[in-house]
Amino acid sequence: MSKQKLRYIVFFAGVIAVLAVSNWFNFRVDLTADGRYTLSDTSKNIILKAQDQVVVDVFLSGELPDAFNKLQIETRQLLEEYAAENPNIKFAFVNPVPEGANPDQIAQDFNNRGMRPEQVQLRDNGKVSQEFIFPWALVSYRGKTVPVSLLKKTLGASPDELVSRSVQNLEYAFSSGFYKVLNPKNKRIAVLKGNGELQDKYIADFFKTLRERYFIAPFPLDSLSASPDTVMTALNKFDLVVAAKPTIAFSDAQKYALDQFTMQGGKSLFLIDQVAMETDSLYQRDGMALATGRRLNLDDLFFKYGIRINPVLVEDLYAAPLVLASGKASNSQYTQLPWFYYPLVTSKENHPINTNIDNPVAFEYTNQIDLLDTEIQKTVLLQSSVLSKIDGVPAPVSLETITTEPRPENYAAGPQNLAVLLEGAFTSAFKNRILPIEKSVIPFRESAKQKTAMIVIADGDLIKNDLDQNGRPLELGFDKFTFKEYGNKEFLLNAVNYLLDDNGLINIRSKSIVLPALDIQKTTNDRATWQALTIGLPLAILLLFALIYTYLRRRKYSR
Repeated sequence: MSKQKLRYIVFFAGVIAVLAVSNWFNFRVDLTADGRYTLSDTSKNIILKAQDQVVVDVFLSGELPDAFNKLQIETRQLLEEYAAENPNIKFAFVNPVPEGANPDQIAQDFNNRGMRPEQVQLRDNGKVSQEFIFPWALVSYRGKTVPVSLLKKTLGASPDELVSRSVQNLEYAFSSGFYKVLNPKNKRIAVLKGNGELQDKYIADFFKTLRERYFIAPFPLDSLSASPDTVMTALNKFDLVVAAKPTIAFSDAQKYALDQFTMQGGKSLFLIDQVAMETDSLYQRDGMALATGRRLNLDDLFFKYGIRINPVLVEDLYAAPLVLASGKASNSQYTQLPWFYYPLVTSKENHPINTNIDNPVAFEYTNQIDLLDTEIQKTVLLQSSVLSKIDGVPAPVSLETITTEPRPENYAAGPQNLAVLLEGAFTSAFKNRILPIEKSVIPFRESAKQKTAMIVIADGDLIKNDLDQNGRPLELGFDKFTFKEYGNKEFLLNAVNYLLDDNGLINIRSKSIVLPALDIQKTTNDRATWQALTIGLPLAILLLFALIYTYLRRRKYSR
């Protein structure tokens, strides 16, 4: 056997050996500074439960603006990380608008399925066109399918900022989707009824979203007087209770039931209005209404737990607009003016609940929360801005003030607490007191048997969605008059997920990713230069090597 043949045999044997070893030992290294391609342990634990194929169809395909091409690339690379952890994860990028299809009809179909498309501008050789893109994915497993939004919309954000925030949210979005299809529901949420809470149509959108992951049921707390043992036993079977803007005072027995639910380790979300004031009252009473205190008989309960909701109104110079109409019929004109009773709150991002909420959270006639010196751990989730003002009640509220230039010296009260998280081993508000329900099959507990948590928000309307012209619920956080989107839904979803989360999924939201962005003005002005460098230069180098190779070959064989 010649030496040349031996070399060939050794070479091919080496290649086969390398390929065989690579099948047994493979590894991936994330060299990014922010670790964007490193899945969290929570994500890994979620997808390891997939015993059959999990199919991910990504609709972010077709002709896309440059910014959304980044999102497509980041989505693909993240899904490759999931697939590397579990080969049962299969994904494909699908063009939602095949050739010859009607984009408007497809956009309507997506919208009907709860996946709102986005209209973007495409530029091609100076021509600008409006096109639909579909920043959505569908995750399917064993006949169950859930949508995953790839885009996080932010008021006033540039395309690069929008995509950067969306990339930061990708792992949470996909891991949440995988969790929904891979895990059966096991947590139960009770929506309290009987104390004048918001009607179902005004909380429909929020609980429709929660229903994808949790069991939701209305709970008639007002039936407690008829059968206290039955009601308290049933209440303790839930993991979380939600009080959505009660307007009728709680009886001592009802308060006792909520207290003992907490002592049993139950979680709570209270959205409380301590002041009775509605914008509709202004329209019905010629622009003038009286804001008055509302007695809900919960003060001693919250006081014992470590907070006090004060019956005051918080005004803020950073506020959402109110739409005012002038003129009649076809001559009507609509004006948007800031209404200081509608504070817009931007999160400090000091907790997973309020992290990466891109749009401000909109409040309406909110109150102020004092923190008391107790052993319970308190985390302020949302505060008004430094340019705030506190109005005591009763007090007149008039639309005439909306056109009055505010005096900054009157708005110097500083940040006011509007939403607070309480965590720890609570002590009963009924300790050393006569119990309103003495003879009960459920023994009284003076303190919680384990650490638990509750969130108290000093605004009942934070959870309220608008209705369209046909009386159907709109998405929570969408203002039908100004067409603006606020972060109410995202904040509340984070709050519930945190209270009920036992796998750390909510902590993925704290992951910080920064994408480098191109200078659009510079790249446009120097477009020819960069095209020459990226396209012309490689071709020139290739041609140079070809000429040198041809010259050397001719020289060698011409001898």
